[in-house]
Amino acid sequence: MTYVIHGATGAQGTPVASALTAAGKPVVGLTRNPDAAVPGARVAAIDYSSAADLTELYRDAAGVFVHLPVTTEEARRAYARNIVAAVRAAQPARVVFSTSGYALGSGDDDDPARGAVVTLFRGLADSGVSYAAIAPELFLENLLMPDLIAAVREQGVLRYPLPADFRVSWASHLDIADVAVALFEQPEVSGVVSVGQYPAITGPDLAEAFGTRLGRDVAYEALDPTAFRAFLIPMIGEGPAADIADSYRAMAALPDRSIAPERSAQKLLGVTPRTPGQWLADIGL
Repeated sequence: MTYVIHGATGAQGTPVASALTAAGKPVVGLTRNPDAAVPGARVAAIDYSSAADLTELYRDAAGVFVHLPVTTEEARRAYARNIVAAVRAAQPARVVFSTSGYALGSGDDDDPARGAVVTLFRGLADSGVSYAAIAPELFLENLLMPDLIAAVREQGVLRYPLPADFRVSWASHLDIADVAVALFEQPEVSGVVSVGQYPAITGPDLAEAFGTRLGRDVAYEALDPTAFRAFLIPMIGEGPAADIADSYRAMAALPDRSIAPERSAQKLLGVTPRTPGQWLADIGL
């Protein structure tokens, strides 16, 4: 029985596929690029647009790792519906879903503003298949965007669109992979599993970790979300960039972005996420 990994050449899928192949598990890596290679895995060049294609791949799978791509919310909803339809039809042994930092809320209402992640979460919960949702808050890899990391290296300034005293339970893509593998191995754990640093940390804490790693002083500076939007546009397009900038404006009004310790990977799985310093060492910055 194989493990089907969505986005197996992307930021979240790559470490999951790598961890499973390193453990000797048979992996099918899904990618839109027919020429892509996933070391140690078979590649299937399909996306989320065909429920029938997904059903065929999910059938008899030991596990499926899925997360929704960064695109329009309309497309994400359609993809979520296709995934749910395929899971219901194929009945794989286990599905692990990363929310990618999008809020689930309670998941108990029918408000369409809740978005595609709730469509997928609720669909998996009603599918009759063993499932778990990995719920990170913000990814440390966001700090590696070219303009941001260049400012750290060249100016000694870490800029991000959140107030300096705003606390976040940061997690890395490597942490998501660790938790995904643990969830495949521990199918008795279901529902939402929060992933991230606890207690949550501030922007200056992040800057200190970069400074220690690079051997120089690094200060934190809150970035205007409008400026953040401007350099996101070339990477992900105008619409998604605007949505993300708006989300940071709204986020700054919250008390924090901390995980709930009672549903944490630390408590439920015994998996502790990396500190920023450990993460920087692991990625070889």
